[in-house]
Amino acid sequence: MSQRQIVQVFEQYQKSRMQFVQTVADLAARPQNIEILRNAGVMSMLRPLLLDVVPSVQQTAALALGRLADHSDDLAATVWSIGQIGHHTPEHAKAVATAHLLPKLLELYMDARSSEDLQAKSKKALKSILQKCTYVPGLEPLLYDAPSNILKHVVCQFSKVLPHDSKARRLFVTSGGLKKVQEIEAEPGSALQEHINAINNCFPEELVRYYTPGYSDALLERLDNYQSA
Repeated sequence: MSQRQIVQVFEQYQKSRMQFVQTVADLAARPQNIEILRNAGVMSMLRPLLLDVVPSVQQTAALALGRLADHSDDLAATVWSIGQIGHHTPEHAKAVATAHLLPKLLELYMDARSSEDLQAKSKKALKSILQKCTYVPGLEPLLYDAPSNILKHVVCQFSKVLPHDSKARRLFVTSGGLKKVQEIEAEPGSALQEHINAINNCFPEELVRYYTPGYSDALLERLDNYQSA
């Protein structure tokens, strides 16, 4: 067997894995295919590919799992698998976030109908992925719905990203993120409050003050009491 033929074996193996996860992701986008895929054992086939050496295979496998998660009878195992890929690097965390899986994990964690095991795995997956996630659009939805024990990890990531990314800071303002942060009630001296302070330090003081709750009312009161020259 020639060197080229040996290399082709590996190239074909990589191509086959990518083709498989892409096909599953495409099929899982159609609800009528979900039961067929599940009965074929696709969940167990996808899980090893979450740790594939090729990032594009990992990311597409995460996307496919996300599409299957809503209809799975084995959600705890699916959540565990998603957590496994998302906590490796910021790129992996971004792949999970762009597949819109972070809000889904939060929903499963907060749903009273979820089993204790599912809630625990969802919480663990969320925390481990958030500690690696620097993708601002993927983090923002959690600002509005996450409880304080998850919110502190979300805000922490913003406090790491915003000081070094001017585009992210602008997006954070225009999307309402800065306003939302001002509305968070944090205990003085807590880690959450420290993260909020770090975020506020990324913006002009007058901008932070503008979005502080009650500031517009204070301005209107000043207007009412203003005497023109």
